[in-house]
Amino acid sequence: MAATAQPKKIVAPTVSQINAEFVTQLACKYWAPHIKKKSPFDIKVIEEIYEKEIVKSRFAIRKIMLLEFSQYLENYLWLNYSPEMSSKAYLMSICCMVNEKFRENVPAWEIFKKKPDHFPFFFKRILKAALAETDGEFSLHEQTVLLLFLDHCFNSLEVDLIRSQVQQLISLPMWMGLQSARLELELKKTPKLRKFWNLIKKNDEKMDPEAREQAYQERRFLSQLIQKFISVLKSVPLSEPVTMDKVHYCERFIELMIDLEALLPTRRWFNTILDDSHLLVHCYLSSLVRREEDGHLFSQLLDMLKFYTGFEINDQTGNALTENEMTTIHYDRITSLQRAAFAHFPELYDFALSNVAEVDTRDSLVKFFGPLSSNTLHQVASYLCLLPTLPKNEDTTFDKEFLLELLVSRHERRISQIQQLNQMPLYPTEKIIWDENIVPTEYYSGEGCLALPKLNLQFLTLHDYLLRNFNLFRLESTYEIRQDIEDSVSRMKPWQSEYGGVVFGGWARMAQPIVAFTVVEVAKPNIGENWPTRVRADVTINLNVRDHIKDEWEGLRKHDVCFLITVRPTKPYGTKFDRRRPFIEQVGLVYVRGCEIQGMLDDKGRVIEDGPEPRPNLRGESRTFRVFLDPNQYQQDMTNTIQNGAEDVYDTFNIIMRRKPKENNFKAVLETIRNLMNTDCVVPDWLHDIILGYGDPSSAHYSKMPNQIATLDFNDTFLSIEHLKASFPGHNVKVTVDDPALQIPPFRITFPVRSGRGKKRKDADGEDEDTEEAKTLIVEPHVIPNRGPYPYNQPKRNTIQFTHTQIEAIRAGMQPGLTMVVGPPGTGKTDVAVQIISNIYHNFPEQRTLIVTHSNQALNQLFEKIMALDIDERHLLRLGHGEEELETEKDFSRYGRVNYVLARRIELLEEVKRLQKSLGVPGDASYTCETAGYFFLYQVMSRWEEYISKVKNKGRSYEEDMEIAEGCFRHIKKIFTQLEEFRASELLRSGLDRSKYLLVKEAKIIAMTCTHAALKRHDLVKLGFKYDNILMEEAAQILEIETFIPLLLQNPQDGFSRLKRWIMIGDHHQLPPVIKNMAFQKYSNMEQSLFTRFVRVGVPTVDLDAQGRARASLCNLYNWRYKNLGNLPHVQLLPEFSTANAGLLYDFQLINVEDFQGVGESEPNPYFYQNLGEAEYVVALFMYMCLLGYPADKISILTTYNGQKHLIRDIINRRCGNNPLIGRPNKVTTVDRFQGQQNDYILLSLVRTRAVGHLRDVRRLVVAMSRARLGLYIFARVSLFQNCFELTPAFSQLTARPLHLHIIPTEPFPTTRKNGERPSHEVQIIKNMPQMANFVYNMYMHLIQTTHHYHQTFLQLPPAMVEENEEIPNQETELDTEEEGLPAQTDTTSSPTDASAGQEPPASQTDTTPIQLESVLSQTADSCDPEAAHALTEATATVTGPVAAPAETSNPRDAPSATAETK
Repeated sequence: MAATAQPKKIVAPTVSQINAEFVTQLACKYWAPHIKKKSPFDIKVIEEIYEKEIVKSRFAIRKIMLLEFSQYLENYLWLNYSPEMSSKAYLMSICCMVNEKFRENVPAWEIFKKKPDHFPFFFKRILKAALAETDGEFSLHEQTVLLLFLDHCFNSLEVDLIRSQVQQLISLPMWMGLQSARLELELKKTPKLRKFWNLIKKNDEKMDPEAREQAYQERRFLSQLIQKFISVLKSVPLSEPVTMDKVHYCERFIELMIDLEALLPTRRWFNTILDDSHLLVHCYLSSLVRREEDGHLFSQLLDMLKFYTGFEINDQTGNALTENEMTTIHYDRITSLQRAAFAHFPELYDFALSNVAEVDTRDSLVKFFGPLSSNTLHQVASYLCLLPTLPKNEDTTFDKEFLLELLVSRHERRISQIQQLNQMPLYPTEKIIWDENIVPTEYYSGEGCLALPKLNLQFLTLHDYLLRNFNLFRLESTYEIRQDIEDSVSRMKPWQSEYGGVVFGGWARMAQPIVAFTVVEVAKPNIGENWPTRVRADVTINLNVRDHIKDEWEGLRKHDVCFLITVRPTKPYGTKFDRRRPFIEQVGLVYVRGCEIQGMLDDKGRVIEDGPEPRPNLRGESRTFRVFLDPNQYQQDMTNTIQNGAEDVYDTFNIIMRRKPKENNFKAVLETIRNLMNTDCVVPDWLHDIILGYGDPSSAHYSKMPNQIATLDFNDTFLSIEHLKASFPGHNVKVTVDDPALQIPPFRITFPVRSGRGKKRKDADGEDEDTEEAKTLIVEPHVIPNRGPYPYNQPKRNTIQFTHTQIEAIRAGMQPGLTMVVGPPGTGKTDVAVQIISNIYHNFPEQRTLIVTHSNQALNQLFEKIMALDIDERHLLRLGHGEEELETEKDFSRYGRVNYVLARRIELLEEVKRLQKSLGVPGDASYTCETAGYFFLYQVMSRWEEYISKVKNKGRSYEEDMEIAEGCFRHIKKIFTQLEEFRASELLRSGLDRSKYLLVKEAKIIAMTCTHAALKRHDLVKLGFKYDNILMEEAAQILEIETFIPLLLQNPQDGFSRLKRWIMIGDHHQLPPVIKNMAFQKYSNMEQSLFTRFVRVGVPTVDLDAQGRARASLCNLYNWRYKNLGNLPHVQLLPEFSTANAGLLYDFQLINVEDFQGVGESEPNPYFYQNLGEAEYVVALFMYMCLLGYPADKISILTTYNGQKHLIRDIINRRCGNNPLIGRPNKVTTVDRFQGQQNDYILLSLVRTRAVGHLRDVRRLVVAMSRARLGLYIFARVSLFQNCFELTPAFSQLTARPLHLHIIPTEPFPTTRKNGERPSHEVQIIKNMPQMANFVYNMYMHLIQTTHHYHQTFLQLPPAMVEENEEIPNQETELDTEEEGLPAQTDTTSSPTDASAGQEPPASQTDTTPIQLESVLSQTADSCDPEAAHALTEATATVTGPVAAPAETSNPRDAPSATAETK
């Protein structure tokens, strides 16, 4: 296996380089947004830039990146475009900019939508240029750029402007490009198409000649493009050197073909054109496929194209074809070939009379057709309408190899896609792990194309949907596995020993050398399969390691995945490992195979089972694990060994590697997806088309559902009748009772339900009546029946006054169908979710609701709020491992619920005992649930019925008394109802059975994370788990496939899904799911969540529009991204929002940070970005705020990169971490990690000084800006970020304020100053970081001095003490003068807290201060609070250290591997 060279990382230009560039000078003259006086438009500028900057640099990404970043497209190219100016340079420049926007993953079509007039002309010019001769005006490289542009157009069909142009290329009229016989055949197959075809002909005749010619050109465009490609492909020689331009052109062309085939709207007509051109046959016979190095990616792309051309779908109807239907199509093809052979070709009689199974393999077809002449083969093909008829007495122009391949490839038997999938090993091997075309490195630049599936808007069938996700999920896991293998194996330092074997010079926590490996079982295959049912092996290792690592290895559980690795190093002992060179050749890695742990073996060779009993203690250090190998992989390896004489892989393993359990669930998820593909996964009919991206996107909205519910009980949603009326603006509310005293919640509301989807024509009056009726809501207040005499019987109530959009979201969630709620930051998403769950629980008590979230944290927040509502806790169940983080005393896990049921049973039986005693009934009725049930039936019910019959209407208070009596009876009845439910736990003896019963029968609200759902689907389905509704929180953060799997955690009933509601709550304007590999994230669009895709497709959403988290001024920094996001009234009214931030002039500020000691951003490891100046400045501001009196836990420090996070943590540890006067901030983390959390004050470091980096993703900006409630202070290089087009709305507000920090040091916390008022105290302007560091240092020393002075004054010290203490100011002054010489050093920020920095304190200080204070405190022990005394001692102890050593750049080696601008 060839070791691939590491691709180079693209280095973004620095600000100084940007300023020095020719492009920047032109931008400043002609189009830069911040320049007021611009020169007039000059087309020569475009020509000059294109020739000098783009063509001359061979389309270098760095140059194009600069141009695109300078807003060249928005402010110059498209702004001034007109048909008269449409030169080649102009066209190409626009295409390059659009392609660059797609590469950077930023919106590309916005500017075209704003000015769409000239787009149709521009698009036609592109089509013409794409067909131009390669040796003419447009070079092949330029035409490759055009192909990429066209591909982006075809993948942007949701944009109306693009779709209107693309539809002219791909529709039924494009079949003009078919040969006439083939056209007839296709029209014959689908009779209704013939009608359309005749209509098209008529319309064409009516067109004027010029328009008709133009239309014909567009229709034939793709056919001509294919012919052009074939000519380029044929010009590639077999062995002579070939220009890479040709190879790249061919790769991009095949990528375009794959994308056209993988979308139903384009495939419907194009697949026939592609088939008629025999493109695949030409490609497979080309020289490029046979060139091993240059043609490797081309071959992989070709396999993908072949897969999609033969995809199991009916192109016309879009229906998925079953295996039987595919077999029928195959048989029809073979039999039509046999009929043609029998009728016209006597030499093929043997073939014509054989049965199908005998002749449909490649070998047999070659045997029958190989001997025929080229002309005969051509005639056979023309009978099948594959080629035009061969004129008499003329020889064919096609060579024999092509004709034979054409017939054979068309008629050979294919393995079905599901069979291929079932035969595929789930674990990656070394061939895939290090293949750059399939699993690119983190340095993927976005330049070339890859052999990867893409997740766009639409999918062909559910099988296609699952398969693309399966492949991408598998490869993303493979990328992480590769990182783990490279890390572990390189740490083990495998070297070649003197005798040619392997010697390990290092060690790794996650890997061990294998002592012995034996395959112990190969079970027989199942009927109809050719791979064993299971393969087991024993792996022996020697655990001569530290105890905690030994425990980790011994703690490997059943189903944990490990990897078996073979290395054969060629490097001698002591060779250093170089991370920059290819990994494989350095360590000599040969094989990688996956395995799954069954368990560790005990002394007798038996597997130790996981269970409640403790594990046996094994002697010695040798441990043997029984593992399951992948049967498919084993079969492939053994076949290769037997047929090709290859070595036995399983005799060679010498390393076993384990992975962290959290990252190691990929196999279970892949198995789940594969199982889904093997079952008839039934998605509800109302969801099917929407999931695939077709049909009416609003068809699943409740207003269009046939089973819409007219009357709903809103329970405690409304706080009053006024709240209800305000929640339905524009509606006429009719209350069924007139007495205002009775108009109190809860309310039942009857909505007007429109029956039928079609509207009949009405006269004007009728219409008015209809709209009036449609706006009328009938509200019926009702009283909740008395639940009993005790206070705990009273229901818990909602206290939140929901807004009208929140009420619309709650209403939609209660109705059947798909509800999508977009919840911007602080708009109460969780409260809405909890209210929906509560209302469904009360309206439909027999239904079960599944709650799915992305993180355990979100699930815990939901659960804590659910418990505050009127939901019986016996109906709640939490699955997975996160329940231990719940901040409640109650345990909602499976076993926690079992224990609750058992304890509750005992409590209730005690109540029965009390009741029995009070009634004077003999016997033991409270022995079991069963005896209690008999007691209720024969003793309680009989008495109650007797009581009811005797009671007569005896006066006015009868109804009130009766209500109380019924309440008491309901309380008693509930006891017995619960006992009846708990009866099963008496019959089921084991905890496991009881927990299963709870899951399947008892629980009404079941919560889990999406990962848990993917891992446990098989077990849940097997148990017969059922549910009716799904609510998903954080839906925009969940991977597409992990959102889909929870829909199918149950078996269908009678072939139909019982799912009634799907509520998704999320925010697609915040960060998407985390994908570590940039190629999968950008090229394959794997980061697109299902929620985001639905929004793009046009599914209706409820957009929450009032936030209550942040000050209105802070909200303005991100509300431009949302539809009408306003503020709740309390944001203006509450004192905390109207009061200013003490000690700071502004509530938000962007602070410019220039290079510190000549350095801006640094990068000790790839993508591990740090900025020391910003880090020190952020920590200095944090210390300043704490010294003013801000609570440290109300401040969080965020940054956009992992490297900076580690650096800031280091600086805090050195400066103030252990100082009780300052402390640590609530969190120091990355923006990505902090999503979904908030704090009062956020200090944000943007790190970058060379390029904007991944903050250019507006979603990250929105998260960063929306975490603060009261104050946001951003540290950044302003000159870099203010020019970024995508960030303009936020940065224009930030740069409107001064860019130097404005502080008010004499204003204490909390302040009474109103936000926006001029302060009465003096404002100080901080120009740079060293000044701030100095200032904080002096402020700290002053505070310490004041503390001493306070103690001297108020704690009446002996005179001698006071005299001694007077020396302290001199020391402080001395330190001040020392400090003045230090402004250029990093240590200026350090508060004197750093005993940890390991520096000796000055003698004079150490000698005096602590001793003085100790004596002070000892003398005043009686009068001083001990805690305060302790704090003061600690505080003053910190004075004893000098300024800390400069914070050095944090060591990246201990940080998590920082990938692609780490999240």
